[in-house]
Amino acid sequence: MTQPLPRPLRLGLLAWEVGHPASVADFAARLDQRLAEARGRADLCVLPEYACVELGAALAGNAAPDEATELAAMVAHAEEILAAMRQAAMRAGVWLLPGSLPMRSGPRIINRAPLIAPDGRLAFQDKTAMTRFEAERWGVSSGAGPAVFDTPWGRIGISICYDVEFPKHARAQVEAGAWLILAPSCTDSLSGFARVRIGAAARALENQCFVAVTPTLGLAPWSVALDENHGQAAVFGPPDRGFPEDGVVAAGGMDVPGWLFATLDPALVEEVRANGAVRNHRDWPRRPVPAPKPASFA
Repeated sequence: MTQPLPRPLRLGLLAWEVGHPASVADFAARLDQRLAEARGRADLCVLPEYACVELGAALAGNAAPDEATELAAMVAHAEEILAAMRQAAMRAGVWLLPGSLPMRSGPRIINRAPLIAPDGRLAFQDKTAMTRFEAERWGVSSGAGPAVFDTPWGRIGISICYDVEFPKHARAQVEAGAWLILAPSCTDSLSGFARVRIGAAARALENQCFVAVTPTLGLAPWSVALDENHGQAAVFGPPDRGFPEDGVVAAGGMDVPGWLFATLDPALVEEVRANGAVRNHRDWPRRPVPAPKPASFA
C-alpha cells in the first residue's frame, strides 16, 4: 500500500541581524520575540549558522575578545545557550533550528546545529567541512557526517553553510530520504554568500529537492567571528515543472533582516522527480566516474 506523502510545511527563515546581548537571558528574550513574530505563520523556524555567537563579547567579560577568548567563552556556556534555545522552542510551540554553536566534543571543538522539537526533544547535525577561518584561526574541527531528521513533514537534512557547497553531503541526505535541506549560513562578504547561494541552488537542481538558506546580517565590531555579515534568506528548488523557471521559490532582500515565509510541498518533489523535463535525482551517477584520459587529436 502506498504511503501518503507528508503534508506541506510552513517554513520560516530568519535573516538574523546580529545584536549585542548582555547575557544568555538577553539573547533568549530576543529569540522569544522573534519567534513570536512567526506564530501562526511557520511550523519550522530556522536561524543562521553561529547566530548566538553575538554573545561572545558579553560572555568573555565585555572586552573586545580575541579569537581564542571568544571561542572559549562560547564553548564554556554552550550548554546554557542550548538550554535557552530549547526552552524558546517549547514556549513558541514550534520546531526550531536555532542556527549553530561551537561545542566541545571530546578534545575537539565542533560547530553543531540542533534541531529542536516543540516538546524539547533535540538532535544534532555537525558541520563537516571547515572554512579557513574556522580551521586556521578559530580552532573549530570537523564533526560527524551527514544525518537526517524525521519530522511531521517527512525527512529533512541540514548542511551547514560551507557543507552545502559540496555535492556529496546533501546527496547522502537526499539518498536517505530528505526532500528538504536546510543550510543556515554565516558569511562575511557578498562573494562568500554567493558561494553558499550557488551551492544551495546547485544542490536543489541536482537532487530535485528544496534547499533553504538563511544568513547572519550586519556589522558587529564586538565579535571576532561575526564582525561583518552579508546574505539573503532564500528557498531554492529545481528549475523544472511545478517550480519557478529560475528555481527561486522564495527570496528576501539582500542584506535585509527579518522573516521569509514559504510553504513547501513535498508532493512537488515527488512529481518533478517522476515527471520533470529531466531527472537529475534519478540520473545521478551510481558508479565512480572514470579518471579522464587525454583525448587524441587526429
